[in-house]
Amino acid sequence: LQAAGLKTELIETAGPPLVYAETAPVPGKPVALVYGHYDVQPPEPLELWKTPPFEPTERDGNLYARGATDDKGQVLTHVHSVAAWIASGQPLPMQVKFVIEGEEEVGSEQFADYLARPEAAEKLACDVVVISDSSQYAKGQPAITYGLRGIAYFELHFKGPKQDLHSGSFGGAVNNPAIALSKFLTKMIDEDGHIQLPGFYDAVQPLQPEERANWAGLNFSDEDFAKELGVDALLGETGYTTLERRWGRPSFDIHGLWSGYQGEGGKTIVPAQAAAKISFRLVPNQTPAEVAQQLAQFVAENTPPGIRIEVIDLHGGPGVVVNPQSPFIAAAQKAVTGAFGKPAVLIREGGSIPIVSSMVERLGADVLLLGWGLSDDGAHSPNEKFNIADYYLGIRASAHLWQHLATVAK
Repeated sequence: LQAAGLKTELIETAGPPLVYAETAPVPGKPVALVYGHYDVQPPEPLELWKTPPFEPTERDGNLYARGATDDKGQVLTHVHSVAAWIASGQPLPMQVKFVIEGEEEVGSEQFADYLARPEAAEKLACDVVVISDSSQYAKGQPAITYGLRGIAYFELHFKGPKQDLHSGSFGGAVNNPAIALSKFLTKMIDEDGHIQLPGFYDAVQPLQPEERANWAGLNFSDEDFAKELGVDALLGETGYTTLERRWGRPSFDIHGLWSGYQGEGGKTIVPAQAAAKISFRLVPNQTPAEVAQQLAQFVAENTPPGIRIEVIDLHGGPGVVVNPQSPFIAAAQKAVTGAFGKPAVLIREGGSIPIVSSMVERLGADVLLLGWGLSDDGAHSPNEKFNIADYYLGIRASAHLWQHLATVAK
């Protein structure tokens, strides 16, 4: 950003700093704020990577590295497009600002704190927030995302006896925390995929028939999707299609489980503790705070005898849906068509960017979610990749974007 000639700044926080940059103001024209993040998910398990996660490697037309698509490669498309505009000698038709943070993967705590500062509203003032941290609908079929699910993420710690016990001497006489945790987790979701927290669905708005019809027309194949994932069947909430489950319905997942002896060979114990990492993906009108209260009530009503349960609230953020008829989306549609040679389809995304709703609320701006990645890029998994051809198409689309956004009336 410095080398391209932008005015740049590191904004210090209590954690990783924010990278801020801006081009020159263009009076009378809209202002775009590009948001991205430079932190990444842990690369483990390392043994599953074909090449080291932090040594970017070209292979089969892709760039493999942790952060290649989530989110360093995608945010760089906008950096390079602005740099190309400046290098051409033509002034950008609108002002573009950048804010790139270092804690998106753990809830954006420092950026959220910065957003609450009085100076943030002025420095980050914009008409539209541009984010590339999602995917195309399919290879060769670009997409504009108009909705994201939220998230509420927790750890559960089940504590039983004061120490590990000999299972021969004590098994069958005390509640085993690993068994108790397993039963508890099974209770949280029924056979039809319905989450059992009290009041969980009270705020969930039903999907509109027009939206369901639009998604049904996207030529999606359950069989192909299952094959892509390497499974022989799909599973989810009864009464909804796979796309509806992924984009427009809440969900529950277990991300990690641990208890007892994990080493080689056997060790016959009743473990003293067991724990799990869990999360709920939320749809608009659900809030992480409400889900935390619902989980607390569920815990109070379902704590088994001989077990103490500790709940740790790790992070969360609400979902967001923007108006698909926005003039900024119409402008982005022209930019995408100019680069990819075909218009984008309008979709929602099941993943979460918790800070988006805070930016919309604090800055009073529209949001554009333009993903250049693919669903098989392996974000958060070993061998994460970014297709190099799509990387260049993303740069081209971004370069078109500033031209078209500049025509939107303020």
